[in-house]
Amino acid sequence: MIREWLRPETQAVDPAPQTDPRARQMLWFEVAVVLLVTFGLSGLSSILSLLESALSSAGLGGTTVALNRSMSSISLIDLAFQVLSVLKLFAWAGLALYLLWRSGLGPRTVGLARIRRRADVLPGIGLAALIGLPGLGLYFLARAVGANVHVVPTALHDTWWRLPTLVLWAIANAVAEETVVVAYLLSRLRTLGWSPNRALWASALLRGSYHLYQGIGGGLGNVVMGLVFGRWWQRTGRLWPLIIAHALIDTVAFVGYALLAPHLSWLR
Repeated sequence: MIREWLRPETQAVDPAPQTDPRARQMLWFEVAVVLLVTFGLSGLSSILSLLESALSSAGLGGTTVALNRSMSSISLIDLAFQVLSVLKLFAWAGLALYLLWRSGLGPRTVGLARIRRRADVLPGIGLAALIGLPGLGLYFLARAVGANVHVVPTALHDTWWRLPTLVLWAIANAVAEETVVVAYLLSRLRTLGWSPNRALWASALLRGSYHLYQGIGGGLGNVVMGLVFGRWWQRTGRLWPLIIAHALIDTVAFVGYALLAPHLSWLR
């Protein structure tokens, strides 16, 4: 069983390879456009942010990055900007699902069937604990050795809508990342003839790349997360556990920081 998890010959969602040269060319073009519109462009921006932080006088360890920032000094306009940004993430996921659907891989096929407690919710909670707790330890270790920036999970103004918006951000991040980087990319790479492991590494490295703005530790931690999440989907074909786990991790980070930072100076 361990060997099957480490070196699978097939995956639960395993579309037939595309052999027509013109169709393959069009598929590569589609993948390139989707990634440039979504997380591929974010990855390139994160690499530039990492270089900027490393070359600054303060270095990585002396740089602070806020994940959720206010976009306006006017409360309701700020809320509108936040909602638009959340909708953009859902739109990215919708684009990926639409393209998969057009090619015969509907939402149920890629793992978005009705949520089940034993098949989706409980594994999602387990994956959140498996990734979240060691990830927090890796962050503090990377901070201690100067390989990570100081990440502020939220810099939103203290308003009545701050906590609900942070939960929405967590859900939107989870839906967009797991749909595009796992379900879409792994399916498309398999259609292009990539092996499960090769596709898995590509997905995990992409996930790590767009978190490099957090520093080396953030990038490596998310590569590990990508390997675990991607393999889970390859073996089970269920996407809900990944979305649930990711949303839980981000919700705890965002909301927990917002509630605890005013009382714990070492978090700030």
